Amino acid sequence: MSAYEELMGWARETQALAQVAGRLGWDQETVMPRGAAAQRAEEMGAMEAVLHARRTDPRVGDWLAGAEAPDAAGKAQLRLIRREYERAIKVPGDLAAALARLTSRAQGVWAEARAAGDMAGFAPVLAEIVALKREEAAALTGGSDTGLYDALLDDYEPGASAAQLQAIFDEMRPRLVALRAQALNGADAPEVSGTFDEAAQMALSRELAERFGYDLTRGRIDKAVHPFSSGSGDDVRITTRTVPDDPFNCLYSTIHEVGHACYEQGIDSAYHLTPVGQGVSMGVHESQSRIYENQLGRSRAFCEFLYGRMRDAFGEIGVDGPEAFYAAVNRLHRGYIRTEADEVQYNLHVMLRFDLERALIAGDLAVSDLEAAWNDRFEADFGYPVKGAASGVLQDVHWSVGLFGYFPTYALGNVYAGCLHAALRREVPDLETHLANGNPAPAIEWLHQAVQRHGGLYQPQELIARACGGETPGAEPLMAYLEDKFGALYPG
Repeated sequence: MSAYEELMGWARETQALAQVAGRLGWDQETVMPRGAAAQRAEEMGAMEAVLHARRTDPRVGDWLAGAEAPDAAGKAQLRLIRREYERAIKVPGDLAAALARLTSRAQGVWAEARAAGDMAGFAPVLAEIVALKREEAAALTGGSDTGLYDALLDDYEPGASAAQLQAIFDEMRPRLVALRAQALNGADAPEVSGTFDEAAQMALSRELAERFGYDLTRGRIDKAVHPFSSGSGDDVRITTRTVPDDPFNCLYSTIHEVGHACYEQGIDSAYHLTPVGQGVSMGVHESQSRIYENQLGRSRAFCEFLYGRMRDAFGEIGVDGPEAFYAAVNRLHRGYIRTEADEVQYNLHVMLRFDLERALIAGDLAVSDLEAAWNDRFEADFGYPVKGAASGVLQDVHWSVGLFGYFPTYALGNVYAGCLHAALRREVPDLETHLANGNPAPAIEWLHQAVQRHGGLYQPQELIARACGGETPGAEPLMAYLEDKFGALYPG
């Protein structure tokens, strides 16, 4: 075999093992017995040690030196393998395994602390994670204390920098704050009310998942505390959650995770179990989940359809008519939880986390001071105090699993989604008619062709620009969409 063929055989085996490791994480979040946490930490640490050994195998360097790509896809494969190899050889194997063991254990510690609203119970293990992530970042930067956060961010959004994201967020923040103030000072929007059977919520969420293109022969829907999507290729699983008095929590969490899952399911099957055969970045991934959930799922047209299905499933729901239902779905409200935030305020939640985690990694903020810093920043940004750690600093799982550098990709995903939505409207001019009939398929097909099927073939910003007719991604399409939509809902 040629060097390229040997390298790709190695890559497929490595990707397969990574999928097995991911399945351990899915199991931990869904059906694993609580008493298995310590053993699972050892199992995941062992898997990470195996994967790290493969990723740093000296043969990879030799294969890369001698490999000749047969085509454009092959060049992308080599680019992604080289990038991962060069990152992996900088991180000691014992550090990678220690992080895997620690973050597996920390998930259980976080879940218990969140349930009890006890940041003090989580702080010691979080301090350990921050120390190891700083050590990892220093390894990636060659021992330098500068650029630590960018080194971690690059794992989730290749090519992006904290300075670039800060410039985008600085452009968005004042317009978001002004739009929020206009809405919250206006008339109250209607709300759905009642008790919504949780089995009926799950049944309707399954129907919506299939309408949005999720292939349940290659996936499944389970419940978890924090909804997520896991896997790639022919095994892509999602979770959602049910709340008896809040059906939107379940339905829109499902649509959101279906966006992630459809991206993975939609990648060209020729790329399965290769570096190109997965989402190119978390920002692009989030663009799919957010456009599914918001620009499509919360649109006036789709709400017209969903109102009828809600009445079929639950009877009286406390709002009268599709227009009132649309206003209820898009209601701006005071709240604490990022995943439950409306489109206007969601990015402000992300910006808060972005700034705090940068300070943690830089060493400018101690974990012991994190809760107070969170509470101060939240009150400054949102105008009211946090009511407790469970609705504040403990609400997200990300830091417990070491995902530093991940949070800003949520807001970047919204920016990408805004660009894609503008292009979609141009390319599918009769989209409203399809959505009003409960048929997002034309939009999903356009996203499949423009974004999803390519996997990691292109760099993140290049992929979005190609989908949008060559336009460089920026915040303006998203902000124009938000100001138009919520300016009409809350004329002020």
